[in-house]
Amino acid sequence: MLVKMGKADGLLGGATYSTADTIRPALQIVKTKPGAHLVSSCFLLVRNDEKLVMGDCAVNIDYQDSKDKEGNVTVTAADKLAEVAIETAKTAKIFGIDPKVAVLSFSTKGSGKGGTVALSHDATERAQAMDPSLAIDGELQFDAAVSPVVAAQKCKGSPVAGQANTFIFPNIEAGNIGYKIAQRLGGFAAYGPILQGLNAPINDLSRGCDAEEVYEMAIITLGLA
Repeated sequence: MLVKMGKADGLLGGATYSTADTIRPALQIVKTKPGAHLVSSCFLLVRNDEKLVMGDCAVNIDYQDSKDKEGNVTVTAADKLAEVAIETAKTAKIFGIDPKVAVLSFSTKGSGKGGTVALSHDATERAQAMDPSLAIDGELQFDAAVSPVVAAQKCKGSPVAGQANTFIFPNIEAGNIGYKIAQRLGGFAAYGPILQGLNAPINDLSRGCDAEEVYEMAIITLGLA
């Protein structure tokens, strides 16, 4: 309510309750910004001078077509994932990252079938149409996204493959597992989830956070105000 009334510039919460309990009142009171079809999240990962962004790892379980009462599709699943990609790229820019966006899958350029392959492929095309200036490619396996050697073999000529720094996952299972592996085994500090698509900066904390993470997420929230 303080954010809605303009008495506060942003909100940070969730250290002792769930992401859903943080987002629910934000959706009810602050609401999504104009043009947004969903709220998403990303994590900022930092290791020395290296910075990466991963989304969505905390909010959207998966992506399904939205339909009206007559059963007509109003917003496709691919449109939603494309929106997450574009919003995550915008967040990356705020933190000084020139986003090179990889829409991830277990397939690279049609090497696999089924699962979320078509979703990642279609979302890439939709994001390119929505923002032609954005450096984005997919569907890409993670090795093709980050390894120049693998990229040269699997998708030569890609503007993103082998140098991606912004990663879009096809569902929350892959995203949540992926960022925690980077954090716990890769030695990255993980800041987030940073919420995207709301009318004001409202951010969540992991229930595994410590005082330093609360402090740094408060600075991030202020920076988004």
